[in-house]
Amino acid sequence: MYALSRQWLSTPIENYRLLSNFTRQDFSAQYTGSLAGFLWLFLTPLANIAIYGFVFGYVFQLRTLPEFRETEFVLFMMLGYLPWFALAESLGKSTSLLIEKAGLITKVKFPVQILPVVCTLVPYITHIIGFGLLLSYLVFQGYFSALWLWIPVIYLMQFLFTMGLVSIISALSVFLRDLNQLVSLCITIWFFLTPIIYPISLIEDETVRSFFLFNPMHSFVSLYRQIVLLGELPYLNLIIITPVSICSFIFGGWFFMRIKHAFGDVL
Repeated sequence: MYALSRQWLSTPIENYRLLSNFTRQDFSAQYTGSLAGFLWLFLTPLANIAIYGFVFGYVFQLRTLPEFRETEFVLFMMLGYLPWFALAESLGKSTSLLIEKAGLITKVKFPVQILPVVCTLVPYITHIIGFGLLLSYLVFQGYFSALWLWIPVIYLMQFLFTMGLVSIISALSVFLRDLNQLVSLCITIWFFLTPIIYPISLIEDETVRSFFLFNPMHSFVSLYRQIVLLGELPYLNLIIITPVSICSFIFGGWFFMRIKHAFGDVL
């Protein structure tokens, strides 16, 4: 197990150029041929913020949240939604990751374990732009504090957590071709079980609320919101995500390395 985990950890460093080329290729492929090109990196998050602002602020009349210093609901929601969408897009792509690269995997010798890294890296680079735009706006609204220095650390933790899941799902999808539908359903359920479009304070039962701590994304979202909006660092959530992220990353990588030798036979 140690040897496989070590190989997994060293792959992005030892194959940095290959990782860079794959990332650049996948990143560019999203916008090649489109009229706006890379402008969509900025237009998409701005459009999402505007749409959700209209729906929740105007249609549903959800204005401010007292527990978050009278913050506009759309800002509260987007602080959870944008990081969530990076995870959801990565997991959504993971089910077809190796199947789409079957020709490359079976004909070219290269470290296949680089693919889950790319599958996670591209969505996180894409959505950090929208997240950055939101944070820039909040800076001008006077929310900035020294605790914001924790945000890149938390985003990195979420990235590692996601990469572990992507590694497991992409590996299993080679053998279980109907996993795509199951993962899509699980992402939808997971979304509504994470306090993204509602504050956790709506859950009045303390026992039920405590079960949310078993959901790592609840801790990630809570960290983003409390650091940015309240200027507070919830240590319990930080204590939860640190081992969960590291274990997910290491176990997911080990699992991928353990069964990757069978990919060529099935693909």
